[in-house]
Amino acid sequence: MRRIFIPVVAAALALPAAAENISPELSLILQGQYRRGKNVPERAITGYWPAGHAHAVSRRLTLDETELIAAAQLGWSSRAQLNLALHDGKIEVEEGWLQTLGLGHGFTLKGGRFLSGIGYLNEQHPHAWDFADAPLMTKALFGEHYGQDGLQLKWVAPTGLFMEFGAELGRGRGFPGSERKGAGALFAHLGDDVGRSHAWRAGLSWLSTRAKEREAHFEDTDAAGPNEVAGLFTGKSRTVVADFVWKWAPEGNPQQRNFKFQTELFRRSEGGDLACASDVATSPCLGGVALGGLRSRQTGGYAQAVWQFMPQWRVGYRYDWLNADSKRYDPATVFAALDPANATFARYRPQRHSVMADWSHSEFSRLRLQFARDKSMQGVTDKQVTLQYVMSLGAHGAHKF
Repeated sequence: MRRIFIPVVAAALALPAAAENISPELSLILQGQYRRGKNVPERAITGYWPAGHAHAVSRRLTLDETELIAAAQLGWSSRAQLNLALHDGKIEVEEGWLQTLGLGHGFTLKGGRFLSGIGYLNEQHPHAWDFADAPLMTKALFGEHYGQDGLQLKWVAPTGLFMEFGAELGRGRGFPGSERKGAGALFAHLGDDVGRSHAWRAGLSWLSTRAKEREAHFEDTDAAGPNEVAGLFTGKSRTVVADFVWKWAPEGNPQQRNFKFQTELFRRSEGGDLACASDVATSPCLGGVALGGLRSRQTGGYAQAVWQFMPQWRVGYRYDWLNADSKRYDPATVFAALDPANATFARYRPQRHSVMADWSHSEFSRLRLQFARDKSMQGVTDKQVTLQYVMSLGAHGAHKF
């Protein structure tokens, strides 16, 4: 069954040619899309603290996240990889790590900047997704994905059943925590083949982070009317993710036909203190005001199915759902100065239905058409149409299970 559980290796790190036992590889991933939907200036998921800045839909062909990936095998004992991503006109180091392969007994150690191993989809880059965008769950939890600056230790058990266990310790690189406040993660993945045509993988993950003055935008009210203020949360965030994937391919050969079912569920609990700040002279939040304690619990997930019915052609359906669940404020009058319509604190159940069809000219290029009915914003039904292309240039390794 090891033939199925192959880790993602997108490409290879360019290193000096003088190193005799290094085979450097390079890969360039180009992505672009045309999307049409409602032009909502501040897009956010109702009932959820915004994970970064949301932008209005651009009704033109745009360059999506584009990656330059370099990796290399450093002898027999280690591997290095660097991912540079162009996103929103800015270049950032998405991944940059060194992994030891020579610890023995199934252990590997990775250090640097990497995508966390929690859940199923989080480790995958956008070009490997089956849909044009991330599930609502991923957007609500992490923005796009959760990355660590730190260490990751993995152990694969020497058994016929695939058993992988991992632990991570980092400085808390991004949402829902804060930079330099620390983050830890644990995960376990199990999987196996069922006969010659079926395979499955299941996982359970836990993430713990700390936030310091994590910011969101609220509205308060005074005699002059509504004002925009900054809401600042300081406290702990705990997230549990369960994932399951089932694959079918006749006689284990996915070239002609194959089917994939994928789902993830989450529960997030947060507790801490909330404050607001404003520079508007008449605002109740002028100069920064402590609002009291905040406790929240949120759940949700997604389920999707993708069917390749003939070579090069696939169709898929995905359903996303979120629950704002419970929020408790201490004292109960903590938001007396704020507009009760603040979307971050609303009790609402966002959901979205998406269908897609894609055609792959080869393993290096893909065109995708996607339709979505998005009700993640209260009072807004957004019917979205997305046309996307993905193209890979250079060496490109196998995707994960």
